[in-house]
Amino acid sequence: MASPGGNISNISPSSLSVTRTLADLNINLNNNTTKSIIIASLAVLACLAAVSHSSSVSSQKKTSRNDHEDEDQVEDSNTNPSSLKSLLLFCYSCFLKPHATAGSTGTQQDALESFYGSQAGIYDATRGTLLKGREDMLALVAAQLRHRFDVGLGGVQQDGKTAGTGKKPIWVDVGGGTGWNIEAMGKLVDIPEFFKTVYLVDFSPSLCEVARKRFARLGWDNVRVICTDARKFRLEDYEDVDGESGSGSVPSSPSLSSWWEETGKKPGHKGAELITMSYSLSMMPDFFSITDSLESLLAPHGLIAVVDFYAQSKVDYSFRNYTGGLVNRHVGYFGRNFWRSWFDADRVSLDPARRDYLEYRFGTVLTVNARNYTLGAIPYYIWLGCHKKPFSTSSIPHEIVEHIDAIATESPRSSPRLVGKHSPSSATNALVHAVDRTAPEVRSKAFNTAIENIIANLPLPSFFYQNHHWRIYYDDQLPKHTQFNDEYIYAFTWEDSRVDKELLNLGPDDVVFAITSAGDNILSYLMQSPARVHAIDLNPSQNHLLELKVASFTALDYPDVWKIFGEGKHPDFRSLLISKLSPHLSSRAFQYWLSNAHVFTDPSGRGLYDTGGSRHAIRFFRWISTLFLCRPAVRQLLSTSTLEKQRSIYHTKIRPCLLNRLVNGLVLSSDAFLWSALGVPKNQVAMIESDYRSNHPHGSKKGTATRAQAILNYTTSTLDPVLSTSHLATDNPYYLVCVLGHYTSRCHPDYLSPAAHSILSAPGAFDGLRIHTDEIQEVLARFKPGTLTVAVVMDSMDWFDPEEEGKAREQVRRLNRALKVGGKVLLRSAGLKPWYVRVFVEEGFEARRVGCRGSGSSKQGGGSKECIDRVNMYASCWILEKVNGLDQEELVFA
Repeated sequence: MASPGGNISNISPSSLSVTRTLADLNINLNNNTTKSIIIASLAVLACLAAVSHSSSVSSQKKTSRNDHEDEDQVEDSNTNPSSLKSLLLFCYSCFLKPHATAGSTGTQQDALESFYGSQAGIYDATRGTLLKGREDMLALVAAQLRHRFDVGLGGVQQDGKTAGTGKKPIWVDVGGGTGWNIEAMGKLVDIPEFFKTVYLVDFSPSLCEVARKRFARLGWDNVRVICTDARKFRLEDYEDVDGESGSGSVPSSPSLSSWWEETGKKPGHKGAELITMSYSLSMMPDFFSITDSLESLLAPHGLIAVVDFYAQSKVDYSFRNYTGGLVNRHVGYFGRNFWRSWFDADRVSLDPARRDYLEYRFGTVLTVNARNYTLGAIPYYIWLGCHKKPFSTSSIPHEIVEHIDAIATESPRSSPRLVGKHSPSSATNALVHAVDRTAPEVRSKAFNTAIENIIANLPLPSFFYQNHHWRIYYDDQLPKHTQFNDEYIYAFTWEDSRVDKELLNLGPDDVVFAITSAGDNILSYLMQSPARVHAIDLNPSQNHLLELKVASFTALDYPDVWKIFGEGKHPDFRSLLISKLSPHLSSRAFQYWLSNAHVFTDPSGRGLYDTGGSRHAIRFFRWISTLFLCRPAVRQLLSTSTLEKQRSIYHTKIRPCLLNRLVNGLVLSSDAFLWSALGVPKNQVAMIESDYRSNHPHGSKKGTATRAQAILNYTTSTLDPVLSTSHLATDNPYYLVCVLGHYTSRCHPDYLSPAAHSILSAPGAFDGLRIHTDEIQEVLARFKPGTLTVAVVMDSMDWFDPEEEGKAREQVRRLNRALKVGGKVLLRSAGLKPWYVRVFVEEGFEARRVGCRGSGSSKQGGGSKECIDRVNMYASCWILEKVNGLDQEELVFA
């Protein structure tokens, strides 16, 4: 933990008396509750002591294995005393010894020494269990540095040198204590080669002395230990300013000159590329001034990282859009008050203001909210940030905001002309002027939000500080997004990419608009190198899945990509997520997959393709096949070498078990199963029933019998042709993954081939991707008219109620508005002749049915006249081509 006044003071929770605990919580507890708190406190203390003892023993064993010289052994014996002595000294210092306080008779440094002086030597051995998240924070920082130094801001190469200057970055570890962080970072990067200089800044002489001995032992001459108040530390007092030192040449930017004037930083030195704080912010009494000083210490394109304790309520942050995601951030009432009271005894403050002010002063790049379950679920967070304001034209906000907006709405980019001094007012005026130059209806929500934040002097939403601009801003607190309960429905896409490729024939000038689903088809479109692909889904988790796939192709080799998405499991997924994927994910997507890493790592789990809402259908099939004792037949089905054998096994052993009246009536035709397992809404079910009644006029026209019969007929018409015309083991990955739970090297989606990896891992492969989290009509309304060439809306039109035709007509008109003349809409439907096709025709489209069960127009090999593609989940497939535009006055929507 950090020292008060801006430096590390590793402290464990003290054991408070019952009286003080009750006073701090300000609640009345009965005797049983009081006993529970005492027991919990002793349990936490005992757990910490036991683990500390184990750590000490482990440390001594390691020292014994590495005793090279007598002098080293003497030094190690001083800094690593026996486990019993370490344990006793730890308990005395943290739980029994009176705390000195800074005041009229002593300084803040005296207070620190009173606490740390006697236990500096056993500090590292006794804090490993308490201070969780440090390794993850350092790994995230290293990943960001590698990305930025390879291809990112500042043009820095992999060896840590800025391209064309031969300079290396500077790292300042504020409150660095014993130097544990810096040595741990040495496992991730070569400290002497990667960094020009590393500064450990701490206010405790005892801890600094331990750090000096550490780096002397390591032989790292570029690490300097500075014992001073963090508020007074200035790089220019230690670094040369002749243009040859520091972190690189100084950009000739007017905004950077203004920054020098405002901060007093000397020309020739632009700050530290990395600042870290490990459990120090919560120990700083004057955290406002220290946070302010960090802003002037940080280089224009630098990164700041913090790991620390916290306790916050959702009331503290509910109305903010710049915090980078709220997953697991809320701490319950009892937890907040208990941990605040507990830590307050050792002057560790868990009040919300520290983290809030940090997020206000800087832009959020990544954030994580976690719990230390080893010690009673202590809340802690990891936060990575950057300057919230730009310093050059290569930065994110002011100038780039408009560029991001342009590529989100397909509007021509208008470069803002920033003239005069770069004050907040002039920047605001320039942005307002930019808004006036473009029609409001083609502005994205991201742009409007950015304008509001800049005018209010707030950081931009975290999306604007990402290394890539694939993911477009959305408000994750809206009910329309939270309704999905952080779960995607589809782990794989139910659309045949082979047929889509034939029907659309994408070229380099195409601008594609498509529903995300699981993202498989989005990747298939990108492999064809269109000008742009806009992926749209209202469910944030579906877009998180697409982001994960994009990041994986960007950062991982083919074997790792195959394990994650081919096999659906990877034992090292969490490590890859932090060390390689994190720089390529938005903060929200990163938090989502960090919380769900078990999907890929759990040895007893079934992997990715047993997750999401569709898992219910897959588990149902597994359960039914087990109940009817046909699992051996399923294995036979996947091992057949010919289509003829596959047909025989399906019709004689599997079909009777799966497609019978009992199973259909009890499960398949129920609303709960159709929606939760298959994602079939009631309006789509009504279309299936309507087609069934039309083709079976002698059946009953209403009642549960009709629904059951209609669903059974539809399911039979779906599966029978597929199993008769498509070989599952070699050419139908859509059903193979349902039966097997993963793909195979012989059968998988196109995007998982080695050739696809070569295409999608190439530099710039995803430059044209934009991921929107919103309703279809909301995104369409913000496109510049006449810019799209293709829109793939899957079966979304089936969701409209025929009784509310106006809503469907509005979406059709917005499609007309966004598409060029000659542009195409590709859709599939559960109906043979969907009612809304008439609406398309009335609104300027020409309709063409390109696939229909029984039409003989199948794209699937084998000559079937019933199977429209390898999935065959829909009754028909349509291409709607725009032939006429609408009048301009009709293009304006409320």
